[in-house]
Amino acid sequence: MHKFIYLILILLIAACKTDKDAEESASNIEDTTAFQKKLKIEDPNYALEPEAKDYALKWVEYITAQNEVNKLETATINEVKNNAGAIAQIMESLKNSVPDSLKSVAVEARLNVVNTKAQLLKQYSSRQDPDAEDIAETTKELHLEFNNLKLQMNELFLKTLEEFEKELDDFEREEREQDSI
Repeated sequence: MHKFIYLILILLIAACKTDKDAEESASNIEDTTAFQKKLKIEDPNYALEPEAKDYALKWVEYITAQNEVNKLETATINEVKNNAGAIAQIMESLKNSVPDSLKSVAVEARLNVVNTKAQLLKQYSSRQDPDAEDIAETTKELHLEFNNLKLQMNELFLKTLEEFEKELDDFEREEREQDSI
């Protein structure tokens, strides 16, 4: 009789283990599906003003970072997860290589935020059990912050009110001269 009870206990334990394995397998399938989703980045890409673009085109780290950010727009969460270390390294390099012509408190603050988002992305991606939603959200935030960096770079080259008024006066003077001819 004892052998029969032991046999039933062993069968119950084996059945429970099989159910647990099936649940874990289903969970892994859901994770795989979540990581295969394309990112939905809805932020518009801002363009650099001509003056800012001239400086940016000479800044190799910026060009590299811009290319990585552009890739995020068509990437899956899994691709971002696999490239998170490289992205973090690129953004760290970007932060540490600002040309003197673009150095300002505002630009450096934006670079710090971009670097922080990239480091968070790396941290979320390197977890033992990464969460696809955390990775997707941080990637969207990184994209947004990079665009904010571009806006800040553009603001460095905006004309002051005095410069704008002088340009308007010069334009009006040229118009008058042409009309008198």
